[in-house]
Amino acid sequence: MSIVFVPKKLRGKAKINQETIQWLLDENDQLIRCITEYMQKGRAVECVQYQQILHRNIVYLATIADASPDITLPSSNSTSNETSTPAVNGHGGT
Repeated sequence: MSIVFVPKKLRGKAKINQETIQWLLDENDQLIRCITEYMQKGRAVECVQYQQILHRNIVYLATIADASPDITLPSSNSTSNETSTPAVNGHGGT
């Protein structure tokens, strides 16, 4: 069962960490494989439940991403000797 279906009394108490996020991504991968398999067999009706779970997982992951502080990743073309300021609206400075 997806961790997105956490009972209301336990919601907000789950620790969101890299392991949880990876678990959801792995579950999404499996859901997509199941959906694809059912679609190839012409069993679209059976796909609906998996599509709903996938949708909830994606919305949950998007909510986590939106709530996370912005993280600026280092540019791939900079060297360790260079110093740069964080990117603002897609424009970095040196």
